[in-house]
Amino acid sequence: MSPLRVGYVREHFSSPLLQYAEVDGGKTFILIECPSGTGQLISRLANNEIDIAIALTDPLISGIANGSKAYKLVGSYVSTPLNWAIITGAQAKFNDVSDLDGTTIGISRFGSGSYTMAHVMALKQGWSIEQLKFQANNDIRGLINSVNDGSTSAFMWEWFTTKPFVDAGEARFIGSVPTPWPSWMIAAHPSADRAPVNAVKQFLDMLTTYVRAFDSKDNRATGNVDFIKKTFGYPEEDIKAWLKTVGYPENCRTVSGQVITETLGVLEMAGVVKRPEEGYNVDYFVNSAIVDLT
Repeated sequence: MSPLRVGYVREHFSSPLLQYAEVDGGKTFILIECPSGTGQLISRLANNEIDIAIALTDPLISGIANGSKAYKLVGSYVSTPLNWAIITGAQAKFNDVSDLDGTTIGISRFGSGSYTMAHVMALKQGWSIEQLKFQANNDIRGLINSVNDGSTSAFMWEWFTTKPFVDAGEARFIGSVPTPWPSWMIAAHPSADRAPVNAVKQFLDMLTTYVRAFDSKDNRATGNVDFIKKTFGYPEEDIKAWLKTVGYPENCRTVSGQVITETLGVLEMAGVVKRPEEGYNVDYFVNSAIVDLT
């Protein structure tokens, strides 16, 4: 059997996955980096380029709600919210979130986390969802270029991933919006040819082992800091600050039905999804042959 193709974003959140991959050595799965984020992960699932995606909760759920047949939820990865920074250009005229109303917001892709969270930001600010304007700029480098050349006013990205660019004077923080849901979930293509049930279960169960080790008190104090510093080059103080905010699930092969329902409620208010007349069936969002719906 061919190794599972696992799509991921190379960020500090991926540390337990990277540790697992080092030991597995490509025997049961291979990693495929998707630097543009969840929009790219979903696209690659649809295009038969990956079989599993570790991606942001909200675009995964909204994709299924909006009719995608490319995947179902099979697990959870990060149990705490994601803190989305609101970032503008180093010399841009925008100094407050309220200054962004009516401007063009940068996103990585339509349907991505940066796209979804721009709607959540607008909802919190009381702006008209219908009047939001976007420009897709692929990845964080494209987004930073766009806020500095004036083609967009701001964009949203995870706080600690963006902080090195802010520290280097390439951009500025003007606010943040935490997700109203646990930040990362795991999805897999529903076809047994591409994502065999037993292989996916084995992957998730072993990933749980690495997640629990990463989440241990001892590793949080020393080993995690050293690994992230070596792998990503982040300053030690930033790593320690992030580790105080992040939590992982006890079992990666579980998904909360309440999380799906509550996320859909916020996404509906933000205009990202439209509730069908018969309402949502939570079971439809998961592959029940793999995941435990709690």
